Amino acid sequence: KAKGSLRVLVTLDTKRPEFFSTREGTRPGFDREILDGFVSLHKLKLEVVPQPTWDALIPALKAGRGDLIAGRFTATDTRRKLIDFTVEVFPYRLVAMTRKPHRVVATVEELRAERVGTMKGTNMAEVVAAAGVPPANVDDAISVGGFHEALKSGRITAAVWGVESVMATQHEDPDIQLGMFVGPPANLAYGVRKDDQKLLKALNEYIANLRRTTTWSRLVVKYFGEAAPEILKKARTP
Repeated sequence: KAKGSLRVLVTLDTKRPEFFSTREGTRPGFDREILDGFVSLHKLKLEVVPQPTWDALIPALKAGRGDLIAGRFTATDTRRKLIDFTVEVFPYRLVAMTRKPHRVVATVEELRAERVGTMKGTNMAEVVAAAGVPPANVDDAISVGGFHEALKSGRITAAVWGVESVMATQHEDPDIQLGMFVGPPANLAYGVRKDDQKLLKALNEYIANLRRTTTWSRLVVKYFGEAAPEILKKARTP
C-alpha cells in the first residue's frame, strides 16, 4: 500500500495465456482477473514483472523484485519450504498428453517408455522424475508453451502437462489425446514471501470470499469451457 502497487511476478505463456496475459486485444486471464479485483478493492495498481523462466520466479520473489507469484503456479511441498502459498485458487492435476497416431499413455510403465517432454524447474519436471521416467528419456528443455509443437515435430512422444492446458490444446488440435493423470491432485495458488503475512492474509480472505460467489465458477467456464467443472472434479480424485 505504501508503494501504491502490487508487483506480480509471472512467466508469460503467449501460446497458452488462459491464466495471465498482457497482450493487447486478448482476455486478461483467470489469475489476472482475480488479482485485478484484489488490487481494485485495496486501491492499488497491478504491476506485472515478467520473468524469463519458471525457475526464476522464486529467486526473484525472495530477492524482492516482486510481491507475489501468479500465473498457473503450483503449490508444491518443495516450493513450500522456500515461500508461502495462498489458499487454493484453482484445482490442478497433471495429465499425460500424446498426439495421434501415437498411443494414449494409460499406465506409468507406458510413460516410462516414452520420450517425455517437460520444463526444468517446474512441478511438471518433479512429477516426471517421481514417476520414474529414466533421465535418458526426459527432454527438460521444452520452451514455455512448446509442448504442442514438440509433439507435432516428433521431438517428444509424450508430455506431462496441466489438464487445463491440455484441454485448451485439444480444442485447437483434435489429434491431441488425454491419457492417465500423473501425480497426486494439487492446486494452483499465489506465492508470497514467508515474512509477508499481512499480504498473505489479505489474499486468503479475498480468495475465500470469491470462491463463495458465482464469480469463480463463471471464470472457470469462461477460460476453460462448459465441461471444465466436471473434468476438474475427476482430476481431484486420487
